[in-house]
Amino acid sequence: MSLLNLYVIAFIMSFVIAYCMTPVSKKIAFKVGAVAQPRKRDMHSEPIPRMGGIAIVSGVMITLLLLYPNITTLDTTQTFGIIAGGLIIFILGVCDDIFELGSKLKLTIQIIASLVVALSGVQIEFIGIPFFDEIGLLDTLTVPVTVIWIVGVTNAVNLIDGLDGLAAGVSSIASICLMILSINSGYPIAVFLTATLAGACLGFLPYNFNPASIFMGDTGSTFLGFMLAVTSILGLLKTYTLGTIFVAILILGLPIFDTAFAIIRRFLAGKPIMSPDRGHLHHRLVDRGYTHKHAVVTLYGVSGIFGLSAIAFVKHDIRFVIAVFILMGILLYFNTKIMTPVNQDNNSSDSN
Repeated sequence: MSLLNLYVIAFIMSFVIAYCMTPVSKKIAFKVGAVAQPRKRDMHSEPIPRMGGIAIVSGVMITLLLLYPNITTLDTTQTFGIIAGGLIIFILGVCDDIFELGSKLKLTIQIIASLVVALSGVQIEFIGIPFFDEIGLLDTLTVPVTVIWIVGVTNAVNLIDGLDGLAAGVSSIASICLMILSINSGYPIAVFLTATLAGACLGFLPYNFNPASIFMGDTGSTFLGFMLAVTSILGLLKTYTLGTIFVAILILGLPIFDTAFAIIRRFLAGKPIMSPDRGHLHHRLVDRGYTHKHAVVTLYGVSGIFGLSAIAFVKHDIRFVIAVFILMGILLYFNTKIMTPVNQDNNSSDSN
């Protein structure tokens, strides 16, 4: 089987599995009581099941287990490290959706899952900084930096899961951009994983787009963040290319920058950095009068622009990167100016 055929089959298989498993996930969520009740800071007004991540994880894991033998360059130790780490995050997410675990416990288990992946050989061994001509080897900092990256991206994606379809759509866009750059880097396992992730996200999205009939919950959002972090290491950060950390941050720019601003905002307000609030970008858009669909599609566009900028940066077209960001700023400015307050939709995803 050619690699191209393998990638297409992986995408289709994960899409179909996620799509078919979403109704099953809904039944499981109701059965175990994993139902999101409306809260003051939330964007939905009706109880909605929140373990849709089961469908996403099923799409990714089943596809991976069935098709990974077709990748001849695969490192078995790394693969099982990724599977083990992903399953730890999945179990953590399921427990959190049911019992609403404390932030310290969740962080501890996320670190353990990240260590499993890092010790299996999936590591950030060096970092190239843009506009400098040297690559810094991390040596003894390799594992700590890898763990910080994985945990950081995991929580960043989790924090943007605040509107119907937002996390699933942004994750699929990031996966596709990572897939394109992984093809350029020449890492088949990274391409395979990103194709699988994109398929699973898009298979779940018809049920999750506004008005959502199910949320992915922490079961899905933390798993997606975890897998995006891992695949970015495999496809980008293990290559001797200047600015790879910058490229990875660009692709995941929306969740990373939104999380960074949330941490700064909460720190300045004297609140715990893990405490939830309504200061995220998606909240601000809705509060300014955007409908939920309009806000989500706007953020899809922002995420896509970040991804295109990363691809352009790798292709050494800096002028295109600058032009894209200027255009994004102009569009967001006028998009905000023309908005007038409207009635909000009735349903929307739970917020963090």
